[in-house]
Amino acid sequence: MKVLIVYDTNSTQRNTEKIATAINEVLKARGFEVDSLYVNNMDPTNVKNYDCVLAGAPTQGMKATKPMMQFLDKFAQNEFTGKLGAAFDTQLKAWWSGNAAEGIEKKLKKLGFKAIVPPLVTYVEGMSEAVHLKDGEIEKAKKYAEDLATKLHQ
Repeated sequence: MKVLIVYDTNSTQRNTEKIATAINEVLKARGFEVDSLYVNNMDPTNVKNYDCVLAGAPTQGMKATKPMMQFLDKFAQNEFTGKLGAAFDTQLKAWWSGNAAEGIEKKLKKLGFKAIVPPLVTYVEGMSEAVHLKDGEIEKAKKYAEDLATKLHQ
């Protein structure tokens, strides 16, 4: 099974990329063919070549980043019917921060993807250039990837 991880990341710490990398490592170890690409380096015409697509972005302004949503907006409704998908994000743990993963999952479903696992929400802390993943978030992403791998093998 071919899996695509497409992500946006915009902090100097590259937090969302770190989550994508953790997921990638686990899925590869479980025998999946995985490509993990920064959203600006992804050719949209290649998405159709994957059985499962994971899309992730930081939460900014209470939603997914503009590059991720612009990427997803390039596709037609139900274009990927029958394919599997999942969403993930990085966000501050605050009532006002919003949730990119929910918006990404909603968009994936409109595109026809079947959500195979609930969205993964990972948390960051700090201010400006010092924003970093909270302790335990990489481990949470790896556990998520293990659960995803189990579902994909069913």
